[in-house]
Amino acid sequence: MPAAIALVPQPPLLVPELSGAAAAGAEAVRAAVREVVAALAAAAPEWIAVGADPGGRRSVAPGTRGTFAGYGRDVPVQLPGTGGPDEGAELPLPLLVAAWAAAGSGVRSVHGELVAPDSPVTDCLALGAGLAGGDIGLLIVGDGSAKHTATAPGGFDERAEPFDAAVADALDRADPDALAGLDPVVAAELWAAGRAPWQVLAGAAAGRGWTASHRFSDAPYGVAYHVAFWEPA
Repeated sequence: MPAAIALVPQPPLLVPELSGAAAAGAEAVRAAVREVVAALAAAAPEWIAVGADPGGRRSVAPGTRGTFAGYGRDVPVQLPGTGGPDEGAELPLPLLVAAWAAAGSGVRSVHGELVAPDSPVTDCLALGAGLAGGDIGLLIVGDGSAKHTATAPGGFDERAEPFDAAVADALDRADPDALAGLDPVVAAELWAAGRAPWQVLAGAAAGRGWTASHRFSDAPYGVAYHVAFWEPA
């Protein structure tokens, strides 16, 4: 069973050097991320970071380096640990964010697990179940729907609000079954990048009791950002 689970979003604007004019709007979500990451580091010295990437399923070694150069500025980051390669701007966004979030937390090692955004629910649950052993922390990275407003990246879809309300409720109740029940077709139509990683979380958390500390849910730029922390009950 994981020692604890933290769930964070993946907007590049989390990084102060990249937020620019959006800095004020990013402060609340950034503070929430810092809080749950600190809690995860206190619970576990080694983490697995899980995110979705169009490149599909692969593992990424601790110590792997990357940069946010593809998002407007060359801000280098490294997954804690040693021995990984330098993927530069090719390191997928969820792991760039994981590396940024982990910096300074005191965590000893972080390795990445990437899944395809359209991974079947059964595959996500199976991966999560396989990650559930050992005294590790899980850092789950991904956004909710990007269709909350007319100016959102995906435009407006009236289904976005109830979709993310259901996610927030599941996080509040520490309910992995509710996350496992998210419809991957609807999630894809709503541009919800977190669906597959959240269902990896569901597989890792299944069959156990959890206590939830749900720190943040909002859609300040038309994209839903959820931040939460679960620990075994």
